[in-house]
Amino acid sequence: MQWETVIGLEIHAQLATRSKIFSASSTQYGAEPNTQANAVDLGMPGVLPVLNREAVHMAIKFALATDAEIGKHNVFARKNYFYPDLPKGYQISQMSLPIVGTGTVTVELDDGEIKEVGLTRAHLEEDAGKSVHEEFHDATGVDLNRAGTPLLEIVSEPDMRSAKEAVAYARKIHSLVRYIEICDGNMQEGSFRCDANVSIRPVGQEELGTRSEIKNVNSFRFLERAINFEVERQIDILEGGGEVVQETRLYDADNDETRSMRSKEEANDYRYFPDPDLLPVQIEDELIESLRSGMPELPDVRRKRFIADFELSEYDAGVMTADRRTADYFETVLDKSGASAKLACSWISGELFSRLNKDGVELVDSPVDAARFSGLVARIHDNTISGKIGKDILDKMWAGDDDVDAIIDKEGLRQISDTSEIEKMIDDVIAANPDQLAEYRSGKDKLLAYFVGQVMKASRGKANPGQLNKLLQEKLKA
Repeated sequence: MQWETVIGLEIHAQLATRSKIFSASSTQYGAEPNTQANAVDLGMPGVLPVLNREAVHMAIKFALATDAEIGKHNVFARKNYFYPDLPKGYQISQMSLPIVGTGTVTVELDDGEIKEVGLTRAHLEEDAGKSVHEEFHDATGVDLNRAGTPLLEIVSEPDMRSAKEAVAYARKIHSLVRYIEICDGNMQEGSFRCDANVSIRPVGQEELGTRSEIKNVNSFRFLERAINFEVERQIDILEGGGEVVQETRLYDADNDETRSMRSKEEANDYRYFPDPDLLPVQIEDELIESLRSGMPELPDVRRKRFIADFELSEYDAGVMTADRRTADYFETVLDKSGASAKLACSWISGELFSRLNKDGVELVDSPVDAARFSGLVARIHDNTISGKIGKDILDKMWAGDDDVDAIIDKEGLRQISDTSEIEKMIDDVIAANPDQLAEYRSGKDKLLAYFVGQVMKASRGKANPGQLNKLLQEKLKA
């Protein structure tokens, strides 16, 4: 039988507020366990939650970025369940009246196909604490620092038909929440987590199959692997004559498999009811328009502008706009250097990114900011230095040396563009290599690279590459 995969994602984006959604406790990551949880977070008797206004603003920004409906009247509810890292015995969330309603996210797949994924809703809720297993041999520790951290749970329609489509959608949401600066997107720290609802059905069948929910996947690579494993597991069950059970499963990355965690609850199992301690939230049009006016240029719009205005390829424009900081950095370099967009893009995506990746550094923490990097690109653009020398200078700047002009002057690195000087070096190299010259003239064209290398060595890498290649070919053929 031919099977069709059906996937919907629930993404939990931790909002980038400085304090929690209902208390003044800090949301800073990495503090000692249980040092950032106050009486409200712990659910102590007599305490009252107070809604963090900034969390509401961030949810509205997400709605604006996805052209989704905004719930101008939205209500918080209590979702009741028992777990050690949930001290109140319930989670404050939103059920029937969420802050963000239906919308659409456009995703471009690897093969260039455009996929429309519907948004069901996005609602505000508080995070639970964290169970700690690694540090205890015969017990489980509970760290409540994360309890009460604001989350935006983004729920998609079951519109995805493969693991690759699901990953492309998750990456798009990840890029979007970072672009509008409502979430830092740090998956290692748990700021961006995915739950995948996976089912299969015979091709052509309209009715959905029984789904399994894979919880808390915090890596795009693991998300793809977990979905693919789950699809194969369900196919094996159905083709073996069994039935898929609706349940919650965990992905084990070490064994590359999903494992049953618990039977899947329905909404009525949580006994939702409106939270009596929190008033309904009323959102006025004035607030929406104020937030709309402060929205940044969104990645899809910016990508199209980079293609139209700077004549970047689809690929290069996608790389430069995948992250807002990268796009800002690129435009600064372009503006200050006077170089072509292609040159600026090439040096950012090549030399800059390779050093950031090697050192494990984010662009915001780069040792060379956009202004200093602009100086380097400008000197390559105006032929003051060659690309090879540029790489050496960037290494020095990375280590904390002066700006590019100071390094060039201090070390005498200005590119040699004097034709007569380059011609003399070429003549000397040809005279010193008669055997290679004879081989070249007999048809071994690959020896051109040898001669280029010898002249570059003689010039200490300072000969203008364009002039060198042109003059050298003329001399070798003479």
